[in-house]
Amino acid sequence: MSDNRNTILAVVLSGLVLLGWQYFFNIPQMEKQRAAQQAQQQQAQTTTPGASPSATTPSAAPAPGAPAAPGAPSPAKPNTAAAPVISREAALAAAPRIKVETPRLSGSIALKGARIDDLALTQYRETVDPKSPPIELFSPSGSAKPYYAEFGWVGAAGANVKLPDHNTVWEQEGSGALTPTNPVTLKWDNGEGLTFRRQIAVDDRYLFTVKDDVTNTGGAPVTLYPFALISRHGTPHVEGYYILHEGLIGYLGEHGLQEYSYSKIDEAKSVGFKATNGWLGITDKYWASALLPDTNAQLQARFSANKTGNITTYQTDYLEDARTVPIGGTATASARLFAGAKEARVVGINFPFAGLGGYDRQLGLNHFDLLIDWGWFYFITKPMFLGLDFFFHLVGNFGVAILLVTVLVKLIFLPLANKSYASMAKMKAIQPQLAALKERHPDDKTKQQQEMMEIYRKEKINPVAGCLPILLQIPVFFSLYKVLFVTIEMRHAPFFGWIHDLSAADPTNLFNLFGLIPYDPTAIPVLGQYLVLGAWPLVMGFTMWFQMKLNPQPPDPTQQMIFAWMPVIFTFMLAHFPAGLVIYWAWNNLLSVIQQAYIMRRNGVKVELWDNLRSSFAKKNKAT
Repeated sequence: MSDNRNTILAVVLSGLVLLGWQYFFNIPQMEKQRAAQQAQQQQAQTTTPGASPSATTPSAAPAPGAPAAPGAPSPAKPNTAAAPVISREAALAAAPRIKVETPRLSGSIALKGARIDDLALTQYRETVDPKSPPIELFSPSGSAKPYYAEFGWVGAAGANVKLPDHNTVWEQEGSGALTPTNPVTLKWDNGEGLTFRRQIAVDDRYLFTVKDDVTNTGGAPVTLYPFALISRHGTPHVEGYYILHEGLIGYLGEHGLQEYSYSKIDEAKSVGFKATNGWLGITDKYWASALLPDTNAQLQARFSANKTGNITTYQTDYLEDARTVPIGGTATASARLFAGAKEARVVGINFPFAGLGGYDRQLGLNHFDLLIDWGWFYFITKPMFLGLDFFFHLVGNFGVAILLVTVLVKLIFLPLANKSYASMAKMKAIQPQLAALKERHPDDKTKQQQEMMEIYRKEKINPVAGCLPILLQIPVFFSLYKVLFVTIEMRHAPFFGWIHDLSAADPTNLFNLFGLIPYDPTAIPVLGQYLVLGAWPLVMGFTMWFQMKLNPQPPDPTQQMIFAWMPVIFTFMLAHFPAGLVIYWAWNNLLSVIQQAYIMRRNGVKVELWDNLRSSFAKKNKAT
């Protein structure tokens, strides 16, 4: 019986440790980071609005790593002169621009530098309010948080060739905005025999295709190296969860998946890779930008962090092999840029029979689906997402999809759960025999345990089988938590009633009577962060307590205490978890009650749910 008790304690305490880590460490850490972000935003808003619109922050010139061979390019050092921060609107107005208009993106391309530096995701908003501003992904140099992509050429070491850079003003050939049906062409003549043309196209999702041509009418061949970079100035706000990667990312040939958080690349300063069939970029929780070179290109790729004053510039870039432009000839380089939301159907989800290849399969990329952080247990997380996504497209509501997936999971584990509940039913049936043992050997614990194990053997009962339903929930619980946390499909996904975002915690609170009292209890110093208990966590706690009343009363007082307090502890712990996860747990508990009651009846055991409930209240009244 001691081993049985220890097993149950280990399961319960393991769950409490995991939930405690979430409750006492991750949540306070997230609150601190949010406060720091708000302070940064307030500081940016207090900058002088009348600053010169021509002022720009330092440009991150390409520095894609060591040359491939002697005579390879030696990129220019970035301009480190400090510049005042101006508003985003002023920065956009500082140079002529070409509009970008697609079903999912809006923004512009700067003719100065030919950067893609102004993008907003029109289908995603900052809050659940559909009238809130769209998500701003890219911002121009000179604004508070520059973030952009740049493409171009680098000359060979020692060569004196005039090349376009971030200060070059290109001219548009033709007119019109960049749309999925209307690519744009930019032109620049260096006045020394080289003419540069750049054609930029965009699809109806988040993919830009950039084609660079260089025509040589000069008197000598020219050797150039194509490059591409993504630059982000300033350390962005991150969620700070260990189950989610945010920062620099890439899948670089034989080097495999490379993930560098902002703090990690701050320490490393610069990391270089030589690879074929690679991609690299910068990822947030829901959004990302990535360079997608030709899969056959030989790359010198680099992750880097360069600190100037109080601002760190993070950059991912690559340099391709040299192109020689003969006299009277033309050299070409192609590049692609993903800039948008990490939608699984768009990025790709490589999983057997998934059928959601997205860009990963469409472009023949190398594990581009890993731009979404499926985690080490992707073999559980991906099927969970695929199930939710399937039912969502069937019923049109992710909350209902969670309910249907829960039923499907219950059916998959039905044989194991049935054995567990059958064992629990037999345990219930032998309770009189166990009680008789205590009366026969009141002072001999060893004799009690020996005869108890003999009864278990005779009745073919596994004493720890009752833990199996909880153990089965752990991988499902984790995978659903991961899906709710990292997939953008769950962001701002509504259920019914007051749940407008399944990926966020239940917004109601018992401690202000669910909004009847116009007061925020979380504002109370020190204790406020613990005064959070929504309606759905209460429902979950009640169903958990209800389910436990079906189980036989543990003979050990320690076990009785643990099982008595477990619903209360889990109710408070899960109050901070995504509402979708709490709804799943409550629905799973209810299904388990029905399943367990049915199996107990089938095994000839009386379902004493109401008797147990009455006895519980009777004990409390007696104690009072």
